[in-house]
Amino acid sequence: MDLIIKPTELCNFACTFCSSPDLSESRSSTLDLEKVKEFLIRYPNTRTIIVNGGDPLMVQPEYYYEILNFINSQKMATTLSFTTNLWDFYLRPQKWVGLFKEENVGVGTSFNYGATRKINRNTIYDEEKFWKVSNLFLEKVGYRPDFISVVTPENEDKALDNVRLAKKMDVTCKLNYAVGSGRQTDPYVLSKIYNFYLQIIEEGLTRWEFNTQELIKGMSKEATVCPRSRNCDSHIRCLQPDGDYYSCGAFGDDKEYKIDFESEMNGEKYTPLNDDLNLLSMKEECLACPLFSLCNGCRKTVKDMKESGQVEEHCRIMKGFEKKLTAFA
Repeated sequence: MDLIIKPTELCNFACTFCSSPDLSESRSSTLDLEKVKEFLIRYPNTRTIIVNGGDPLMVQPEYYYEILNFINSQKMATTLSFTTNLWDFYLRPQKWVGLFKEENVGVGTSFNYGATRKINRNTIYDEEKFWKVSNLFLEKVGYRPDFISVVTPENEDKALDNVRLAKKMDVTCKLNYAVGSGRQTDPYVLSKIYNFYLQIIEEGLTRWEFNTQELIKGMSKEATVCPRSRNCDSHIRCLQPDGDYYSCGAFGDDKEYKIDFESEMNGEKYTPLNDDLNLLSMKEECLACPLFSLCNGCRKTVKDMKESGQVEEHCRIMKGFEKKLTAFA
């Protein structure tokens, strides 16, 4: 099992595509760590606690040390994996260096070109600032963090530039498509992101882009991960600032398909996504299509594409890629 925790919805950035601006009833809410401990007792083989938000560095480092101390006291092999804009680290590195150097802690960050990622309403988080943050992390912690880039209609013309930047930094970029949650009311058309993955392969950039590597693995029938794993119910859970509990972080942003935390902690096992047949596929014809897993790997994406009326456009574009994509099988 993996656990996503969103300790707070507070963030020191103002990204226009943010999917998580309304996680809790009060912006001051912080996830009760007793719930995290209870989860770890229920699922002692939890591999990773994925920490995002909001920005997780809006919570004090002592919060995370308490989790680490509990993991160590229980002799668990669980790791903490942060996804953070690292801005608070950049402003106050000594506050975070000790935590980030812990053996079972990993850190990734985020960046994309364009005016969608902002420090505040008037200040874009540009490449110059990103290099400064990455260089400082390398200096203080000892490695450059990988980063996530989110593609939207507003920044799609710069999508591959993110991967080219990853090559310059010699790190891995994860080029994600925007989902239809929060401030991003419409999802990015899924087929368009596959077009970018094919361009990444053609440009020889696969080594530096995570989802392209997963695409090749998936077409070869190897196991893949979010957002192309259909089995979230079996191996992923998410806790939000108010203690709400889900099997998908993206559906948690929408506050849909909530799971009863106390019942599951006492032995029940819920599968809300698998139980909803409307999330099975974008349309019935998908079930016989060789591209089924590429288009229907994420239940949240299936729902987004249906609700935004993008299914037929997506399908038409994907059919044009079919020969290239099935060549990896």
